[in-house]
Amino acid sequence: MCTMAATTPQPGLRERKKIKTRTEIRRATYALIAEQGYDATTVEQIAEAAEVSPSTVFRYFPTKEDIVLTDEYDPLLARELRARPAGEPVLESLRYVIAAGVRMANADESDADEMRQRTALMVSVPALRSRMMESMSVSAHMICEILAERCGRESGDLEIRAYTMAVMGALHETTVYWAEHGHQDDLVELVDRTLNTLRDGLPV
Repeated sequence: MCTMAATTPQPGLRERKKIKTRTEIRRATYALIAEQGYDATTVEQIAEAAEVSPSTVFRYFPTKEDIVLTDEYDPLLARELRARPAGEPVLESLRYVIAAGVRMANADESDADEMRQRTALMVSVPALRSRMMESMSVSAHMICEILAERCGRESGDLEIRAYTMAVMGALHETTVYWAEHGHQDDLVELVDRTLNTLRDGLPV
């Protein structure tokens, strides 16, 4: 039977400080992009607006694209996924934690604005869309490890990798769809539709 590992401890002071710095850099980036556009925004401008050095920006984010695409939710989602009840269907566990993550982001207006900006930029900036596909591998690796722990398998097993990437790819297309339609739909409802499609398949 599939089981869950123990809940991961909350981040310590040092990690919280890192999260604060990353958040300040990211928010400065979004403010600049909103004012002057993505291409016109430089790392030097971002560093000045966030009151850090350019080298600090690069220490936290290897590329400008990563500033836009990275958020702080992966560790939280990992904890929530590990904490789901033993024996719960994997897809339902994923449904719960993803919906919880979306609701958490929407609870803070600045986070909600960032999420809308991020997805809109993913649609409109080719470099971001390309980089997003690469950055998905980091989250996918995390989920592979958790699902492998849960099911008593190796994270590199074909079935674990294929299932994880099916979910990740479907969720990526969900956010693209959401942005393409002007963020008018309820994202939690779109996620439910997506996961139901993975569960039930396409009707003939």
